Amino acid sequence: MKKKIALLFAAAIFSITALMAQDGRQRMTPEERTKMTMEKMATLNLSADVKTKTEKIINDFYTAQQKAMQDMRASGSMDRDAMMATRKKLADERDAKLKEIFTQEQMKKWIDEIEPSLRPQRPAQN
Repeated sequence: MKKKIALLFAAAIFSITALMAQDGRQRMTPEERTKMTMEKMATLNLSADVKTKTEKIINDFYTAQQKAMQDMRASGSMDRDAMMATRKKLADERDAKLKEIFTQEQMKKWIDEIEPSLRPQRPAQN
């Protein structure tokens, strides 16, 4: 009887843990990612006009990035190099647009501090 209870308890813990792990893997929407990015950009002290333009540029970038990933998954081709090239192209386009509206100081801070902090961090492989 004790073994059955222990087994039931272990199964319940495993199930709860699995459900929590799935929730943690949810991808953020482009809008959520834009909001997070704009919060990190608060240190740039953007004017209202520049902030609005920046928000559109960032949202367009995340939307295009998400569409490219969906297209790649739909095609069945999970070519990592192609996706990285697409992401780099999109990021370069985004940065070119930001350069048009940011001051040199704001652009330097974007490149050196903010943009690197947005990249997903992977745990070290043992």
